[in-house]
Amino acid sequence: MNSVIEIRTNKRIEAVEITNQIDKIISDSSFSSGLCIVFSPHTTSGIMINESYDSAVIEDINSFLSKLVPHKDNYLHHEGNSDAHIKSSLIGPSKTLTFENQKIVLGTWQGIFFMEFDGPRSRKVYVKLIKG
Repeated sequence: MNSVIEIRTNKRIEAVEITNQIDKIISDSSFSSGLCIVFSPHTTSGIMINESYDSAVIEDINSFLSKLVPHKDNYLHHEGNSDAHIKSSLIGPSKTLTFENQKIVLGTWQGIFFMEFDGPRSRKVYVKLIKG
């Protein structure tokens, strides 16, 4: 089963929690258990799993990534978004999760985030369920 989540980001660097959308895709499916693949087809974004309870954690992650890979540096890529490509490579474009009883398996405080590094933009996230 394939689904698409449409996202409109509002900032250059932004984390958008998509846990509820993914849970809905799973609960609307006829699958009780299996694998859930979450994929961003954009070279300047990523998919991350981390704490969703305290938003300061995500702010700290984005702040750290911005210090580690600054927006302006001596990059060769002429479009001015090399930092976004590097951050995307560090976070990664996809995650594979399991689900049981039509519910994604996550830790108590975990959430799934679409990570924007070159916004604002209109983006898509693809979700593939594999029956288990």
